[in-house]
Amino acid sequence: MSTVHVVVPEGVDDPARPSGGNVYDRRVCDGLAAAGWDVRELRVPGAWPRPAATGRAELARLVAGVPDGGLLVVDGLLASGADDVLVPAARRLRLVVLVHLPQEGEAEAAVLGSAHAVLTTSDWTRRRLAERYGLRPERLFVAHPGVDLLEPATRTDGGARLLCVGAVAPHKGQDVLLTALADLTDRRWTCTLVGSLDVDPAFTARMRDQAAGLGVRFAGPHTGAALRRDYRAADVLLLPSRGETYGMVAAEALSAGVPVIASDVGGVPEALGRTDRGLPGLLVPPGNPRALAAAIAAWLENGELRRRLRSAAAARRATLEPWTATVANVAAVLHAAAGEPARGQVRVPG
Repeated sequence: MSTVHVVVPEGVDDPARPSGGNVYDRRVCDGLAAAGWDVRELRVPGAWPRPAATGRAELARLVAGVPDGGLLVVDGLLASGADDVLVPAARRLRLVVLVHLPQEGEAEAAVLGSAHAVLTTSDWTRRRLAERYGLRPERLFVAHPGVDLLEPATRTDGGARLLCVGAVAPHKGQDVLLTALADLTDRRWTCTLVGSLDVDPAFTARMRDQAAGLGVRFAGPHTGAALRRDYRAADVLLLPSRGETYGMVAAEALSAGVPVIASDVGGVPEALGRTDRGLPGLLVPPGNPRALAAAIAAWLENGELRRRLRSAAAARRATLEPWTATVANVAAVLHAAAGEPARGQVRVPG
């Protein structure tokens, strides 16, 4: 049995603050365990990547407890702020850093430069790290997030049920979305915002004020069955983020055959993918409410566009990979980092 020590944020399972990174960490840890790995989770408190001294001390204590030569995977959110702990540790451990969102600082550069392998969740992130830090390509790997295939969504003829999933925070662009929706009050639609309301309370308060009179519902964070119901009840997913390394919610929506209108940023085009029926959604410039409003208006007004995007979304649904494929890719990287014979495909994009 292979043993792996995995450092994750203390709140990895906090239902009040679900995030793509936490979901990824949980699914990979559980998947490795199900595949026969001895997975030892090391949970670290603190507001990473800039923790208090107590969080940094706890990370140092946990890492010191990993035996020499041990395989250590560290969530990039923690790794990017812990060069003083992890760079020395990499001299005696097999260090793998899992980067969800690049922090792009000197500490991150030092940690990634010392790691035996760097695992990313999108080709876009892999390219970004290679360009930013000059990392050797043979140490950079990709394991895209998987999905759980959902029953196809119910549909309304007019496509009026709009859904936005993501923590209410500036980087997720709800202000852009609400500005766009304010220009569409002469159309019939409903919009539900699903996501944590306490990541940035001041921003949330401004968004509630901005949404007054628009008929937008703030549902708070949903996970599990509740989130699956959200996707199946939606006509289209709106993803107005200013930045995304992949966009797991886009893939989740597509797993129910729901098209996506999203910002053309980061790894979002990877999550959308392409089919022989075209793109399963519309991409707009980030931070541009006018462009977003035009895309939503086209969706609401053009029945032929809705038909085409729904057809492409159904085709994309059939090609999405499950979490077992993600876990297999991660496991292959871990075997390679540990110097063990390869037991699966290790994805290194060209």
